[in-house]
Amino acid sequence: MTPRPDSQALRATAAALADAARVETLRYFRSPALAPDNKAATGFDPVTEADRASERAMRAILGAQRPDDAILGEEYGAQPGTSGLTWVLDPIDGTRAYLCGAPSWGVLIGIADADGPIHGIIDQPWTGERFEGGLGAARLTAPQGDRNLAVRRGVALADATLMTTYPEVGTPDEGAAFRRVAAQVRLTRYGMDCYAYALLALGQIDLVIEAGLQPYDIVAPMAVVQAAGGIVTDWQGGPAHDGGRVIAAATPELHAAALALLAG
Repeated sequence: MTPRPDSQALRATAAALADAARVETLRYFRSPALAPDNKAATGFDPVTEADRASERAMRAILGAQRPDDAILGEEYGAQPGTSGLTWVLDPIDGTRAYLCGAPSWGVLIGIADADGPIHGIIDQPWTGERFEGGLGAARLTAPQGDRNLAVRRGVALADATLMTTYPEVGTPDEGAAFRRVAAQVRLTRYGMDCYAYALLALGQIDLVIEAGLQPYDIVAPMAVVQAAGGIVTDWQGGPAHDGGRVIAAATPELHAAALALLAG
């Protein structure tokens, strides 16, 4: 793929957004004074001032540096643009984990064009880990040292590690489809939010299967996983960047085997 002429500038802006979001999210993390609001009419869908402050900080940078680009953010919605690029922002993916003080949440920064994701960052401010993929990058930057991202190869389904966020996955039918895959793998773990995709790109796990996602949940992780050599589609093998039912796999073989089980 021919690099975009503005790749370096786009990556620099994405890094600036991640830096700004780190400040805002760490300001509130593990604070006893943090009180969530509930966005859901039924159940519990929390949002905090940390979510809002993080997205405001990122939008302010985009307004100054990339005023012609569109924005889609979880907390403040869609803002049109004229450049053909859209910044897809989840200021805290995993607000429930954030509220619990667990470090499995992250800041998601994606860039998409008309064909889908071209660049993404999964940033974990508390651990200082930044997973970047696309526009010529596939890299983890961390206090323990930097390294290239690459998915794990040569793992059969029976030896694979599978992750998802919620044990119920989605609807009863979606949950049943997920359990068909889980019954065939070696290990299944729950509750990692966007960090599961980072672990897949790092070569630590082999599959992530989820349902009910929004674009801001998946555009950035999709870019990171694909840059690391993985595959991300919907449960029919089609495009996944609009959300819904998503499967991320380390290899074509694992992807095909899991798709067959999801289809029943």
